[in-house]
Amino acid sequence: MKALGVVGYSGSGKTTLLCALIPLLRGYGLRVAVVKSTHHDVDWDAPGKDSYRLREAGADVVLLQGPKRWFMTRPAPTEVSLETIRASLQPLPDLLLMEGNKALAVPKIEVHRRGLGRPLLAPDDPCIMAVATDGVLDIPCVQLDLNTPSAIAQFIRQWIKKED
Repeated sequence: MKALGVVGYSGSGKTTLLCALIPLLRGYGLRVAVVKSTHHDVDWDAPGKDSYRLREAGADVVLLQGPKRWFMTRPAPTEVSLETIRASLQPLPDLLLMEGNKALAVPKIEVHRRGLGRPLLAPDDPCIMAVATDGVLDIPCVQLDLNTPSAIAQFIRQWIKKED
């Protein structure tokens, strides 16, 4: 399984880019999983729902099983790592895209919009192998056109082939 981080500041378009990339990457025959990281506490359930009540009663894992989707909740590990994320994914995908988790030491693509006025992350993160941007930047790493997801998907596909 290959892991690729997609990082950038809030509002840069990380989720929008991922939503455009996923069908393109699946079109290459890849099984794709996504981990979206947030700094906020998250909860799939609402108080009063059965699965919420079961979790609050002390169940270590609760799986909500429906006819089309399953949702599982479990306590977060004390430390997030590629290994702890990988252990939670079965079956393993061909490609794990991780939105956020800037600190993980995995290859990354930075999403950068000049209009946000935020500094680039790439100069301080040697794991960033490319910057997807809506402008032209003076940087030593690969620049990708943020408005051309097919070119970004092709870049990812070539990276996967090179890493195999």
